[in-house]
Amino acid sequence: MPSRLKIAKPLHAAVNASDAAADAVPASNGRRRVLATFAGASVMTLVDPLVRAGAWAAGSDAPEKPEVRIGFIPLTDCASVVMASTLGFDKKHGIRITPTKEASWAGVRDKLVNGELDAAHVLYGLIYGVQLGIGGPKKDMAVLMSLNHNGQAITLSSKLAEKGVKDGASLKALMMKEKRDYTFAQTFPTGTHAMWLYYWLAANGINPMQDAKAITVPPPQMVANMRVGNMDGFCVGEPWGARAIADKIGFTVETTQAIWKDHPEKTLGTTAEFVQKYPNTARAMVAAVLEASKYIDASASNRRKTAETIAAKSYVNTDMDIILDRMLGRYNNGLGKTWDDPDAMKFYQDGSANFPFLSDGMWFLTQHKRWGLLKDHPDYLAVAKQVNRIDLYKQAAAAAQVPLPKSDFRSAKLLDGVVWDATRDPKAYADGFKIKV
Repeated sequence: MPSRLKIAKPLHAAVNASDAAADAVPASNGRRRVLATFAGASVMTLVDPLVRAGAWAAGSDAPEKPEVRIGFIPLTDCASVVMASTLGFDKKHGIRITPTKEASWAGVRDKLVNGELDAAHVLYGLIYGVQLGIGGPKKDMAVLMSLNHNGQAITLSSKLAEKGVKDGASLKALMMKEKRDYTFAQTFPTGTHAMWLYYWLAANGINPMQDAKAITVPPPQMVANMRVGNMDGFCVGEPWGARAIADKIGFTVETTQAIWKDHPEKTLGTTAEFVQKYPNTARAMVAAVLEASKYIDASASNRRKTAETIAAKSYVNTDMDIILDRMLGRYNNGLGKTWDDPDAMKFYQDGSANFPFLSDGMWFLTQHKRWGLLKDHPDYLAVAKQVNRIDLYKQAAAAAQVPLPKSDFRSAKLLDGVVWDATRDPKAYADGFKIKV
């Protein structure tokens, strides 16, 4: 893509201003100047009005493929894809999104690779795994945007609680005292939940590859498998952590935002081939989902409306209250502790939850290397630049009037006190952990 943008017609300027989707978001959201700090320093800046009003390249900006199939797994963080469709934000940007419910992340992977899905609500680490040929077939992939920060959880069984387990230290003590096979489930070998689970176990002195058995279970099946005793714990996205508590079969031992505040989670992912063939369609998808993300985070009432929508059988298929409480940051760990979590799931966060930071993709690669999924160090930055389509995201953000960060990188300190800074030495970071393969 050229670095200089030629000014053309605004994105689908012919759309009627009275469009219901446009009215769904307060007018001030897209235009106010926001100063939001995150990852210690980055400041969000409003997109230049001239760029916002213009197209991203010479020629038509009309989507080449007006109807798109976007896969999703029944999780709370599929919400922005679903709401982009149900509230008509897709039509505002000249496309029709058909959300398609999928049974497993492996199924999502396969349908993305073979073209049955145009894009998907998908695990960050899954996209990177396919890019490098680990956890499935090798194919060039694209992260178009991040869909959310935070909002996952590690759940342990009530049977462990009965033995005095309430945190990582007490779990470690029990595992040392009562020797047996301990089984923990994640949702995909290269995915986010596997990385959060392994990171948390290791931070508490438990080697997930030696001291325990890791299995893969699709998110909607986690609660049922714990109910019949197939695992001691699992890491998954909401609402299944909350569902386990409501069903009195488990408790939340750690939220993922406690592991890494504002961590990257799901992405809008597709193949590089799709972006090359349908660049305007890809941009329109991102713009539509960005508008839905703004809508969800705009108010508690919008979150309630979202929870009501995605609770339906065709989407997440669970009680609305199970979804809503943790969407609003109302947490109950199942052991009597309740709290209001300011770092609950964020879908927009003034744009910072959506930007595909290069450093986020690089972090997953460091963990893939740490746990032996990658035998050798990749070119961390080169892979991230290839996968994360920051160029396309910025153009879609202009159309949706979304502010951008000043940097393509961000840093963070995780729960073990180790700082992740992609601008330093990712190889040294990956190799520097005491517990690793």
